[in-house]
Amino acid sequence: MRALDTLRSLPVRAAVRLTPAGDPDRPSDAGMTTAEYAVGTVAACGFSGLLYKVVTSPEVLGLLRDVITKGFRLGF
Repeated sequence: MRALDTLRSLPVRAAVRLTPAGDPDRPSDAGMTTAEYAVGTVAACGFSGLLYKVVTSPEVLGLLRDVITKGFRLGF
């Protein structure tokens, strides 16, 4: 059983060995990247919702329709 216990603890020992020893005066920033991704995702969703509302407004749709109509009327 001792050999099996050694095999089970091998990944844990390797992870501990590969983890850098942090500065005791500085707190750990564990989880900070995940929070930044979450804020970025929420901001991107909000911006895309706002952009969708602007593009689907009657004024913008009318402008796009006019631009496309003028483009088709031009002779090549």
